[in-house]
Amino acid sequence: MDFPDDLKYHPEHMWVRLEDGDVATVGITDFAQEQLGTVIFVDLPDAEQEISQGEELGAVESAKSVSDLISPVTGVVLRVNQALEDTPDLINLEPYTGGWIARVKLEDPAELDELMDAGVYEADLD
Repeated sequence: MDFPDDLKYHPEHMWVRLEDGDVATVGITDFAQEQLGTVIFVDLPDAEQEISQGEELGAVESAKSVSDLISPVTGVVLRVNQALEDTPDLINLEPYTGGWIARVKLEDPAELDELMDAGVYEADLD
C-alpha cells in the first residue's frame, strides 16, 4: 500500500492535499480502496455544498459494501471529480491522483494540523 508523504490523513481513511493556500483536494486512501474492492458507484457531494470535518460528504459503493465518505476538512466544495461518474474505479486505480473526490475551499487551513501524517496513519493501521 502507498501513503504519500505530502498528504494529511483522517482516521476515517480519507486524505487531504493542500493545493493552493486554502484550497485542498480530498479522496480516499489506498488502504480504504483496497478494503472496499472494486468501486462501482460514487455518490459525490454537490459543488458549493458546505461540508464539516467528521461528517458525511458522500458515499462509495463496491461489490462488497456501501461506505460513507467522511470529510477530513471543513469548507465549501468548489469542484467534484466528474470522471468518477463514468469511471468510479479510478478510485481503485489511482486513489491519490485521478481518483480524487472533491476540491474544497477550507474554512480554516489550520484544521489540517489535526490530521495525521503518512507515518502515523500507516502505524495506526497495524
